[in-house]
Amino acid sequence: MPILAAFMVPHPPMIVPQVGRGSEKQIESTTKAYQQVAAEIAALKPETIVITSPHSILYSDWFHISPGSGASGSFRNFMAPQVRFTEKYDTELVKELCHITKDAGFPAGTQGEREKELDHGTMVPLWFIRQKYTEFQLVRIGLSGLPLADHYRLGMMLREAVERTGRRVVLVASGDLSHKLQEYGPYGFAPEGPQYDARIMDVCSRAAFGELFDFEETFCDKAAECGHRSFVIMAGALDGKSVKAEQLSHEDVTGVGYGICTFYPGEEDGTRHFLDQYLGKQEAALKAQRDGEDAFVRLARASAESYVLHRKVLKLKDVSPEDLPGELTENRAGAFVSIHKHGKLRGCIGTILPTRDSLAEEIIFNAVSASTQDPRFDPITPEELPWLEINVDVLGDPEPIDSPAQLDVKRYGVIVSKGGRRGLLLPDLEGVDTVEQQISIAKQKAGIRPGEQVSLQRFEVIRHR
Repeated sequence: MPILAAFMVPHPPMIVPQVGRGSEKQIESTTKAYQQVAAEIAALKPETIVITSPHSILYSDWFHISPGSGASGSFRNFMAPQVRFTEKYDTELVKELCHITKDAGFPAGTQGEREKELDHGTMVPLWFIRQKYTEFQLVRIGLSGLPLADHYRLGMMLREAVERTGRRVVLVASGDLSHKLQEYGPYGFAPEGPQYDARIMDVCSRAAFGELFDFEETFCDKAAECGHRSFVIMAGALDGKSVKAEQLSHEDVTGVGYGICTFYPGEEDGTRHFLDQYLGKQEAALKAQRDGEDAFVRLARASAESYVLHRKVLKLKDVSPEDLPGELTENRAGAFVSIHKHGKLRGCIGTILPTRDSLAEEIIFNAVSASTQDPRFDPITPEELPWLEINVDVLGDPEPIDSPAQLDVKRYGVIVSKGGRRGLLLPDLEGVDTVEQQISIAKQKAGIRPGEQVSLQRFEVIRHR
């Protein structure tokens, strides 16, 4: 049995009258659209409703699927403890989904539950649905910090689990849009806010799910969106199907975007395998990029591949002489190797000052470390190697400075020091637009508190992409 329908909905607690206490009247169009969604779900009579929520348990590298037989929750955090829910989980569907993810080596499962109570991203949709329909079990899935491609893939695995169990299932993709639409809103205004809302509503109203991959990470961050990854999981669950989409409402009167759309899958459609299309484009772009890599990046890539595939540190004697120009073998310098996959950082390790006999060896050893020893990530696997983008930053000598006024985020990296603690941030990074941000992130990396005074150094880099 395929998924019956999917719904894109927001989750403002204020829309629940006991929480809003009258303020919910500001978003009457959203309320009416939500009531229509609930009525449509009731008409479908699903056995199970799957809700993907940004406010469920979230990990950077893992999708949490809520375990156990069920859970309860209330709006007590929003001064309405009397609004309560007690939900029964569909344990059979959860078990099947976990089997599929485990067999695929995919990072998702029921491990890692930190908080059992239902979150408001789940309860707001439930509040509307339960007014119209009650005969269902629940599956609750959190998002992750993994790339959009992995969210889409999880949606595909969810659909496979639904088909294997034969369940009648409706999917609810819970997520607000931008939180930066109005100066008077709780999060202020950013130009990217209205741009995000316009784009996402256009994409979803056309069910043009392939375009969900075109939203750059930094753009989404500046827009302070909430539900994008939730919508991508939903798109994956409808992969390869024709889809009838309808926009029911879009409001931004509170400074936060609330959008509601409905999606009804139809027949198989070979033109709508959007993950395959995205990965094909990525593969072609990466091949062109690799063909244009200079000796610095080629050396880092060869080092990473040698270690990931064979657990061997690349030796200079094994590198062809034409790939080792004099500037690599005759110079010494600190260097950072940064690795990205599908636009997300996958590893970054480097040295501020030279520690090896040559810059070439510095790059070789730092590429191994970035691939396998960055404590923020699991070691890179052989299957990931074709999808990696690699940068090499060669550092100039650090120089002390007296003031943040002597920094420029595009030109200079920064080193902050306090006693034995030291943090470094490279220049010209996406999402780092001000000197204040640059220093703050460097302090975080060093474990230095925001208000502590630090010594500053700046340095320039030569970046090899």
